Amino acid sequence: MSQLDKIKELVELRKKARLGGGEKAIAKQHEKGKYTARERIAMLLDEGSFEEMDMFVEHRCSNFGMEKKHYLGDGVVTGSGTISGRLVYVFAQDFTVSAGSLSEMLASKICKVMDMAMKVGAPVIGLNDSGGARLQEGINALAGYAEIFQRNIMASGVVPQISGIFGPCAGGAVYSPALTDFTLMVENTSYMFLTGPGPVKAVLGEVVTQEQLGGASVHATKSGVTHFTATNEDEAIMMIKQLISYLPQNNLEKTPRIECTDPINRMEDYLNEIIPDNPNEPYDMYQVISGIVDNGEFMEIQPNYAKNIIIGFARFNGMAVGIVANQPKQLAGVLDCNASRKAARFVRTCDAFNIPIVTLVDVPGFLPGTGQEYNAVILHGAKLLYAYGECTVPKVTVTLRKSYGGSHIVMSCKQLRGDLNYAWPSSEIAVMGASGAASVLYAKDAKALKDAGKVEEAKAFIKEKEEEYNKLFATPYQAAKYGYIDDVIEPRNTRFRIIRALDQLDNKKAQNPAKKHGNIPL
Repeated sequence: MSQLDKIKELVELRKKARLGGGEKAIAKQHEKGKYTARERIAMLLDEGSFEEMDMFVEHRCSNFGMEKKHYLGDGVVTGSGTISGRLVYVFAQDFTVSAGSLSEMLASKICKVMDMAMKVGAPVIGLNDSGGARLQEGINALAGYAEIFQRNIMASGVVPQISGIFGPCAGGAVYSPALTDFTLMVENTSYMFLTGPGPVKAVLGEVVTQEQLGGASVHATKSGVTHFTATNEDEAIMMIKQLISYLPQNNLEKTPRIECTDPINRMEDYLNEIIPDNPNEPYDMYQVISGIVDNGEFMEIQPNYAKNIIIGFARFNGMAVGIVANQPKQLAGVLDCNASRKAARFVRTCDAFNIPIVTLVDVPGFLPGTGQEYNAVILHGAKLLYAYGECTVPKVTVTLRKSYGGSHIVMSCKQLRGDLNYAWPSSEIAVMGASGAASVLYAKDAKALKDAGKVEEAKAFIKEKEEEYNKLFATPYQAAKYGYIDDVIEPRNTRFRIIRALDQLDNKKAQNPAKKHGNIPL
């Protein structure tokens, strides 16, 4: 065979590999409203930047007639490329080849790109669309999953890991996305569960559809498993690109910084009036966020899960920052099991990748009741406490209104190494609200008046003590007196003060004691 013939053979093999499972399988994928693995990668990466690896890999299985079924690439497309000029590693499972089922060789391809990502310090993006383990390979498939999981664990906190769920992801396959930093699902076409509808019905007698069991809406609202949901694959790809823009390449780099077109001293007068006079009246924290961040742009994470707390990425003077904020419009902004867990995970993610954290506080306490206590709100609240206390990135905290009791502590207070803690004049920093405090402090006096038949006098007495408590504690100045608040600021000037704070903290150095790792309450 001549040199030209060999080159022609190479070209033909590449053409064959790019067809995956063949034209019919590709057409079937399109009929479901889904793109192929290669189409997804082409949409995700900068044009012409994809460098494919292991295009000619094939499985080595001969069980159940598998020796007759060979496809170049073996069900996953892997390689590297750039997004807005920044290097990323990517793998996309190819449903047109054996339903994207995971084999020993398919796993080895994924492991190779993960190893490369760790070696050079670049993000890993996995696009999942697979029927699960390849049954014909038995233990080899399970070993392949475990090899991937081990790399997910080793890469955790070292390079960003993003999982896009673009089809089925069931059984052991779900653990890789669960171990990564961010998971995205597509409505109506993707689902995740450990045990499918068939076994659920057989074991429990429970009849449930795939969508009801593990669809995007379920994991976006009930379980919190997914961080983002997209209405279609085009939107999903754009969301991954946007997310990458906020993340550094690895844990040794600072967050990306872009040119800021929004004046740093921009004032929003409406912030001076956004806090209602009635302390029990809600307002919308999203209005505060949009008023202070660059160009009002905010990429929210888990927007439909635990809505009483808001988390997400924004920029201040071009610097990527993580925002954690209580939402008074949902459950009065209280912390509960889910909100604590949601915020704690986000704080640790930001800390792992050197992303400064801005915390906006308006929290009346933890949600009471047996439902919360039985679901370990103590441990979940401790997760948030632990996350903030362990965190060494720049931390700027602004208290807008309420900050009571234990919830005050866990929301990045000064004693948890908050670097700069500001408060609006409307803030109330105390052990509890005036009504509860007066009822506890003067219970005996009020009871004595009631027992003497002086019910109205008892009410007036408690009212007077509430006002007294309010004058003392329903202000930021008591905390400022002790240095727990660094400054009381005008609300409309919040953007400028946060930017100034972040600038002075840009070269912050803080270290935790040497240890193997802490024992976070899980």
